[in-house]
Amino acid sequence: QVELVESGGGLVQAGGSLRLSCAASGRTSSRSAMGWFRQAPGKEREFVAVISWNGVDNDYAESVFGRFTISRDDALTITLQMNSLKPEDTAVYYCAAGIRYLRGRFSSNMAKTVDWGQGTQVTVSS
Repeated sequence: QVELVESGGGLVQAGGSLRLSCAASGRTSSRSAMGWFRQAPGKEREFVAVISWNGVDNDYAESVFGRFTISRDDALTITLQMNSLKPEDTAVYYCAAGIRYLRGRFSSNMAKTVDWGQGTQVTVSS
């Protein structure tokens, strides 16, 4: 069983920054791509960012490109630096592991069988 623990969510004003972290443990592969997804109230969960198992390759949703940065601290820990936050970034952010991503553009079928964290709330006030 894989356990993913997110931290770093909170309340911030528009234009501000937050940093999310995710630590994996349990039966997870150190060669697993990991990433972030988010779900706003009344909406479906959507892709935010992904990083390859070795931290070399990544991809972002168009809505966050240039504002968010995903990084890999080690084989089991990733972070998401979120700058220039907007009210529309308000959502529960979920960490995911076991994404079938190697390089290039992310596709939703790469995340069909992933492990999820419990989520962390990010609220951006206007």
